[in-house]
Amino acid sequence: MTRKQGQKTANLSRCGYVALGSNLQTATRTSLEMVNEALELFAGAAIRITKQSQWYSAPAFPKGSGPDYVNGVVEIESQLPPKAVLTALHNIESVLGRTRPKRWASRVIDLDLLAYGEEIAPSPAAFAHWQGLSLSQQLETTPEALILPHPRLQDRAFVLRPLAEIAPDWPHPVLGKTARTLLAALPAEARNEIQPL
Repeated sequence: MTRKQGQKTANLSRCGYVALGSNLQTATRTSLEMVNEALELFAGAAIRITKQSQWYSAPAFPKGSGPDYVNGVVEIESQLPPKAVLTALHNIESVLGRTRPKRWASRVIDLDLLAYGEEIAPSPAAFAHWQGLSLSQQLETTPEALILPHPRLQDRAFVLRPLAEIAPDWPHPVLGKTARTLLAALPAEARNEIQPL
C-alpha cells in the first residue's frame, strides 16, 4: 500500500449508532430539551448525524430506579476512531452537566456508542465476557476499555426500538441478527413499555 492509499483509507468515514437518554431535568431544561441540545453539539465534535429516531418514553433501568427516560438513537458518520468518538460523547455529557455518582444512576444526559462499523472491540472474547455478566455483576463492575458493540444493546427495548426504527436491517456484528429481529425477540411487555413521545 502506498502512503497516499494509506491516507485515503484512514480518512474514510465510518457509520455508527449512538443511543441518547435523559431522565433528570435541570433548572432550565427538560429531559427532551437536554437530548436535543446534545444533538446540536455533535457537529462540533466531528460527528455527523445521518439519521435520527423519534423520541421515546421508557421506564428507568433497573425498574424503579428513577423517573422515566427520554430515549432515542441516531446514526452517525465520523472519521474519528471509536475511542475518540467515545471521548467526544463523554465531553458532550460533561458540557451538559453529566456526573457519574454510581452505575445506572439517574442522569441529565447519557450518550452510549452502540456500534461503530463492524468493530468488535477490544476482542470477541472481551465482548463475550461483558455480554455474559449477570445483572448483579453489571451493577458492580464497569469495563475499563470500550466494548463494541455495546454488550447490552440486544437486551434493551429502549435501545432496540429506536434503533430498529432507523436501521431495521442493521446486523449485529457478533450475534448476526438484525435490529428488527433482536427487538422482536424481546418480551412483548418490554417492547410495549417503550412509547413514542
